[in-house]
Amino acid sequence: MPEQDPIETDICVIGAGSGGLSVAAAAAAFGVPTVLIERDKMGGDCLNVGCVPSKALIAAARTAHEMRHGASRFGIANVEPDIDFTAVMAHVKGVIASIAPHDGVPRYTAMGVNVIEGEGRFVDGETVEAAGKRIRARRYVIATGSRPSVPPIDGLADTPYLTNETLFDLTERPDHLLVLGGGPIGIEMAQAFHRLGSKVTVFEAQAAMGRADRELAELALASLRGEGIDIHEGAMVSSVSGEAGAITVNTGRGQNAHSTSGTHLLVATGRRLNTDTLNLDAANIAHDPKTGIEVDSGLRSTTNKRVYAVGDVSGGPAFTHTAGYQAGLIMRPLLFRLPAKMNANIQPAVTYCDPPLAQIGLTEEDARQKHGKVDIRRFPLAENDRARAERKTDGHVKLVIAGGKIVGVHIFGDAADEMIGLWCLAVQKGMKPSDVTGYVPPYPTRGEIGKRAATDYYSAMARDPRIRKLIAFLRRFG
Repeated sequence: MPEQDPIETDICVIGAGSGGLSVAAAAAAFGVPTVLIERDKMGGDCLNVGCVPSKALIAAARTAHEMRHGASRFGIANVEPDIDFTAVMAHVKGVIASIAPHDGVPRYTAMGVNVIEGEGRFVDGETVEAAGKRIRARRYVIATGSRPSVPPIDGLADTPYLTNETLFDLTERPDHLLVLGGGPIGIEMAQAFHRLGSKVTVFEAQAAMGRADRELAELALASLRGEGIDIHEGAMVSSVSGEAGAITVNTGRGQNAHSTSGTHLLVATGRRLNTDTLNLDAANIAHDPKTGIEVDSGLRSTTNKRVYAVGDVSGGPAFTHTAGYQAGLIMRPLLFRLPAKMNANIQPAVTYCDPPLAQIGLTEEDARQKHGKVDIRRFPLAENDRARAERKTDGHVKLVIAGGKIVGVHIFGDAADEMIGLWCLAVQKGMKPSDVTGYVPPYPTRGEIGKRAATDYYSAMARDPRIRKLIAFLRRFG
């Protein structure tokens, strides 16, 4: 039974993922009494089973790929890597372990945060219960994130399968990995395991990398298929069957039916919000299991003004960086009583395949629907000196310009995940191409690529007869 006397605090955060930790740390830094509730591991999905382990695995896989195919470009013999898969996964666990103390209970306790390890649930609109304790706070921040969504496919419940929560516990390399889902998780892991020596088949019911700009998504998919990854688009899975080491995925029906067998199955078909155990109805918090907690533009619950939501449960883009952005945003009203407004259009997205695909703002299709007339400018990596020097020239930068402003940027190519940073600022600040043409990147870097694309926006001026006549007139004066 809960204690008789509730813990009185200013802010109570439920969920110790990226968003929750950021809120708790910021509040504690200003001396605000804060309770942080976490039912599982500190650091949440990103640290333990998401961004961090996946990128660690991708790094190992990229090294193996470069050993096989990359050295000969520089006059160095390619070699077939001797992959110790157990050691690779130990590397992944080691990276997690090296970061975990930064997100751990001792660190947050030292900050002055009261960390309660247990499952939090609302008792009423003003009270939360966790680990036998009751907490009453001036404000609540729900940051419980999401977990893998498992689709109701015939036979799946009776078939062994992996999700991102169990994938990194493997100690033996799959001979043939079957992947359900062609979104970022499915694509990233498909390439990583293929490079580590697994045969990989991906099944996507619609278009793979469906949220990306189609032009660049097609370039990325062609690159992946070129490596030998089997990607089936428009492949509706009708049933799954089998046992450990022998699993079959069936797609289509009738004359279009097809069966593929493999040793392991990864389900990467989306996310399910972690709101079902919070007892939100008891606190009069309007919500939907699929879209999350109903919040206003400032991420405040529309029905319980004590409550804010950040991260996946807010209904916004389900990215770690978005959760961090939202955490910073709500500190304005939480601490300073200042207004705040979420801007979903400035959230970048990256699929960490190799080369990566990065984007910010509107796709070309979305921009045409919203603005009508748009101007598209591209510049290839193949014309960049740094990319040539490093023999990584696949892909290009694509600028989407409407009303004279940069409204979207899409990059496929080596270091796209790093290059997109400048463009996040450009889209956020509503910059014009002229703002970027004045930017001076160091030479030789890939940063020049975007500037060249922006400069190309003004190339038509050089061919304008009126401009040419003006220049000719001015030349007369010496």
